[in-house]
Amino acid sequence: MRRSIMFGALLLIVGFATASAEETKRLAFVERATTDAVTDTGVQGDSPGDLLTFANEIYDEKNETLAGTNNGWCIRTVVGKAWECFWTLTLKKGQIMVEGPFLDGQDSVLAVTGGTGAYSKAKGEMALHARNPQGTEYDFVYKLAN
Repeated sequence: MRRSIMFGALLLIVGFATASAEETKRLAFVERATTDAVTDTGVQGDSPGDLLTFANEIYDEKNETLAGTNNGWCIRTVVGKAWECFWTLTLKKGQIMVEGPFLDGQDSVLAVTGGTGAYSKAKGEMALHARNPQGTEYDFVYKLAN
């Protein structure tokens, strides 16, 4: 009996993992960071509480065709190391919202917190990668489970 229960639980876990993998949707874009602006809010220079705001164009994965826009802000949490960010990606079929860390000089992973339209049930994560040291372009790769 115990073996049957364990085997049944294993099948359930494997079945769930397979179904989850099949339902994951990958979306990839390039952000052209042309409007990023830092507002110094406290101690002069890089300090906790500074704000980074942006409203940039988003292109397809090949960085050729305009796919949408993003709009958001980040607050400096650790000088020279991290910001905590919130933004909305707007595409033709709806919006996707993200929240999480933007790490200086490192790749970051942010949580997808929701969406609208075709993405109204979106959840998952977004990987962020700087395409150059100047920080003028970023890869955004969304892994969505709808």
